[in-house]
Amino acid sequence: MTLESIGNFVGHEAGVSDWFAITQERIDAFAEATEDSQWIHVNPGPESPYGSTIAHGFLTLSLLSHLSRDVLKIDNTRMRVNYGLNRVRFPAPVKAGARIRARFLLAKLKLFEEGADVTFSVTVEVEGSAKPCCAAEWIVRYYAA
Repeated sequence: MTLESIGNFVGHEAGVSDWFAITQERIDAFAEATEDSQWIHVNPGPESPYGSTIAHGFLTLSLLSHLSRDVLKIDNTRMRVNYGLNRVRFPAPVKAGARIRARFLLAKLKLFEEGADVTFSVTVEVEGSAKPCCAAEWIVRYYAA
């Protein structure tokens, strides 16, 4: 797909990422990097309603770039940048050790002189769960080559 042809794909699924493991080590590193060491992420104890630690919602959200890397290939671009998010929700937890993947639907396209803003409707799934762990509109700015 190219910036010139991307408009033909609005309303269609752009792709699905590979499964990606959310380890406790990754959760701990995110907790340290963000100064968010709430017990539910790093030490569940007997009061945890989930029976284990769970990932930060923002950890899941921050992985969109990684999850999209092999899925969202647009030729004739020199750079893509995270431009923003709309309507972010975290409907279900991601337990430590679970695997997630993301589905990307091309929702909107806004062309501008240097490239395009592409809005993706993203659903992040947890393997074995009927409910997604994240749903968001993600805006990615692509600059033409």
